[in-house]
Amino acid sequence: MSDPSYATAAWAAPDWRLLGAYAIPIGAALLLGLLVHFVLRRLARRIALKESTRARIAHAVILPLAFALPLMFLGAALRAVPMPEAHLQAWVHGLRLAVFACFTWLLVRIVGAVEASILRHNPMEVADNLHARRIQTQTRVLGRVAQGAILLLGTALALMTFPAVRQVGATLLASAGIAGLVAGIAARPVFGNLIAGLQIALAQPIRLDDVVIVEGEWGRIEEITSTYVVVRIWDERRLVVPLSWFIENPFQNWTRRTAQMLGTAFLWLDYRTPMEEVRAELERICRADPRWDGRVCTAQVTETGEHVMQVRLLVSARDSGEAFDLRCAVRERMIDFLARHHPYALPRLRAQIDRDAGPAAPRRGPAPGAPDSPRAEDGGAAAAPPA
Repeated sequence: MSDPSYATAAWAAPDWRLLGAYAIPIGAALLLGLLVHFVLRRLARRIALKESTRARIAHAVILPLAFALPLMFLGAALRAVPMPEAHLQAWVHGLRLAVFACFTWLLVRIVGAVEASILRHNPMEVADNLHARRIQTQTRVLGRVAQGAILLLGTALALMTFPAVRQVGATLLASAGIAGLVAGIAARPVFGNLIAGLQIALAQPIRLDDVVIVEGEWGRIEEITSTYVVVRIWDERRLVVPLSWFIENPFQNWTRRTAQMLGTAFLWLDYRTPMEEVRAELERICRADPRWDGRVCTAQVTETGEHVMQVRLLVSARDSGEAFDLRCAVRERMIDFLARHHPYALPRLRAQIDRDAGPAAPRRGPAPGAPDSPRAEDGGAAAAPPA
């Protein structure tokens, strides 16, 4: 049995040299790490108030370094401590994973800061935003792809620090053919959307704020991510479409080169309609409407039918939204003009009634359900006397 008095004496008289060997390096590393962390956080708060690109990138770099540097100091201090090898390896491995996470976070923040700076220098809130939308689309898509690649690489490097994972990796490399085939089949949608995202970023069949017709729906491109596109429908619904859909399917892009649009309003009018007065009224309506851009304002007879003719009112506007509103206004005001000044121009239902000039055929009596004697206003002949 152990002597209790000896245990009490051992507890009362610790080994100061051993404690110093642990406390001095670890304490110094913690103090230095906290000091660096405090200074870098204060510096980050000051830089955050500036609006330059360098300041934003510096702010993105400082915050992860404020966590990574103290961890590196602590790792260096642990190597100077007389610790058992197994415990030392466990601590060093944990700190290495934390440092990997900090540097992965650092690279992601740098990409995000560069992306935010480019987006801020190319705003879309301007009249002609075609160039800005092109730059923003490329920046957003490539930025998301780069951040995803950095996260994937950081996770892979962190997992490779485990011996078991390295062994599994070597086994997979030994059977790379089968593993690659299985992974390719399983990850086909992921890699398909990734490649489609790169194609959209480079070729740009769509851009942010483009007006498109997708699945018969009119809307604007609201968001482009690394896997899908969000289309804001005109009635505030959101249509979520995979990136690969825009590469594999045809769709309409109304703002591919320019936002200018032609709008048509069709009217069915009588053949007696005075077309010259219709053209003059259409020009007056367009000149009085601020949504007309001054390019096109014409009225033409595009089709004729048995009773009426079709008149196309063609106008132009700066974008599709104004073109739709202008079409509605032109249609309403033209109908009002014709109803007030030329009511005969509006279509009417015509019927042709033929009167039989010969004698009425004799009949023995009224048909079932018919009146006994036809009325004069019905246009019929007098009833024949019964036989």
